[in-house]
Amino acid sequence: MIASVRGEAVEVGADHVVVECAGLGYHVVVLPSTAAMAARGDELRLVTSFIVREDAQTLYGFPDRETRDLFDVLRTVSGVGPKLAMAVLSVLEPAQLRRAIGEGDLAALTRVPGVGKRVAERLALELKEKVGVGVGATGKPGAPEGSALVRQQVVDGLVGLGFALKPAESAADSVLAEDQDASAAVALRGALAILGKNR
Repeated sequence: MIASVRGEAVEVGADHVVVECAGLGYHVVVLPSTAAMAARGDELRLVTSFIVREDAQTLYGFPDRETRDLFDVLRTVSGVGPKLAMAVLSVLEPAQLRRAIGEGDLAALTRVPGVGKRVAERLALELKEKVGVGVGATGKPGAPEGSALVRQQVVDGLVGLGFALKPAESAADSVLAEDQDASAAVALRGALAILGKNR
């Protein structure tokens, strides 16, 4: 199992990075917020989860062990695969997710695109004893970036998650109209919340 990778980012996409380690380039699927904060030439260290299926072998990377562990435990719930687990972690930061599960906050959980009431109920029921806590969360937005760049990063991230271009652009514009100084990570979460309500 590949538990982590560290090296230079030689490619950065909307939902992935390629990290070169000892001459090998590892294609790592990451959260859009992680991709938005990475740049070519940066040294990255990602905690990873390696998933092997009959038709694919995929390496998922996270900024810390807590996020990786939440990704793994989310996938233990029926109906939650890697893509949906990534969507959950794109909308809810770890502390927010733990609080939502601990308090049975279905409204917060169903903000995630693809999570309906039944899946939200399963998440709250099955994971409450494993990860749920009834405490507040603190956001950690990145430094403000240029609005045009942030908009493009958010749109690319949404398209990478499977949304159509026009709704992605509309959601990004709505978020940035309210907060022009929002970081890509904060703007992406806001756009995902908007799109989740519209589904």
